[in-house]
Amino acid sequence: MIREDMRGEDHQQNHVFSYLSPEMRVRPDHPLRAIRAMVDEVLNRLSRRFDGMYAKVGRPSIAPEKLLRAQLLQMLYSIRSERLLMEEMDYNLLFRWFVGLNADDPVWDATVFTKNRDRLLQADVAKEFLAEVVAQAGAKGLTSDEHFTVDGTLLEAWASQKSYQTREGKQAPPPDDPGNPTVNFRGERRSNQTHASKTDPEAQMARKGEGKESKLSYSGNLLVENRNGLIVNAEVFVANGTAERDAALVMLEQIPGGKQVTVGGDKGFDTRDFVAECRHLGVTPHVAQNLGRNGGSAIDGRTTRHLGYGLSQKKRKRVEECFGWLKTIALLRKLRHRGVCRVDWLFAFACAAYNLVRMRNLSATVLAG
Repeated sequence: MIREDMRGEDHQQNHVFSYLSPEMRVRPDHPLRAIRAMVDEVLNRLSRRFDGMYAKVGRPSIAPEKLLRAQLLQMLYSIRSERLLMEEMDYNLLFRWFVGLNADDPVWDATVFTKNRDRLLQADVAKEFLAEVVAQAGAKGLTSDEHFTVDGTLLEAWASQKSYQTREGKQAPPPDDPGNPTVNFRGERRSNQTHASKTDPEAQMARKGEGKESKLSYSGNLLVENRNGLIVNAEVFVANGTAERDAALVMLEQIPGGKQVTVGGDKGFDTRDFVAECRHLGVTPHVAQNLGRNGGSAIDGRTTRHLGYGLSQKKRKRVEECFGWLKTIALLRKLRHRGVCRVDWLFAFACAAYNLVRMRNLSATVLAG
């Protein structure tokens, strides 16, 4: 006997009340649950820091915990603007649950969100957030405190090539189109000493290598531990040609403890000054040999003969995975903020987001095993 089902009715009436909270709408094994638990632990440790950033009396603002969770969502889901983020939060129960909003709570205006976030951008919250995430990973045994890798990349600034003009402020002819003028730089010698961007003066014209196109950029630098490829520290410098080595030394100085550590790197770090500074800091440089450099490599057989040198050369390639995630998922290939301080803040916070995803995947692998 064939069973026949009666056709259901297409009711368009929306329910006025709902008896299910956003917590019940998110499945127990959703990947964001593990990330939310780690984030809440970090925010609890930063709560006293937030108390010092706000007045004791006055009109309540958006909770900094909600601001940071929303910023994490923007990076985790590659949302290109704050306005689109607010739109997603308005109808997405998953986003509301992660941020800490009930289903009937109003979503902030995009301008209100950005102005409240500026208070956090002016403080060193991102670096503290990253440090707490790294400490949490260390407590779980996911990081190495002896073997590291350093590297840098160029982050394209939010400024056009047309804004790169002479510092002397020479009188230019009237533009043919005020909104999008035609600019011809043919035959003009331009350098960072004589020219600067009118849109973002701190951005510098730089290129990654020979034959590459020069762009207005910042130098984003990472210190990565070699056990699981987690980001330990991050710095954004002005792209001045030596930014990668300068940032690497700054990050190496901040490594806690007095034990001997190793640091891997590419051929760009094979300079006598950098190697000498590493040894002065008690760091063994495991950087790749630049045998084609004038004067030869600063790394000799006393370093390369050890098995650890070869392991560092294999592990150092993991830093490229970090850069790939930061540029592709966190949308840092083309920056949306200007100034080295703001870029440094967002870069460090994006590194914390990468670590949270990586830690969640590592924990899931351990449980599966």
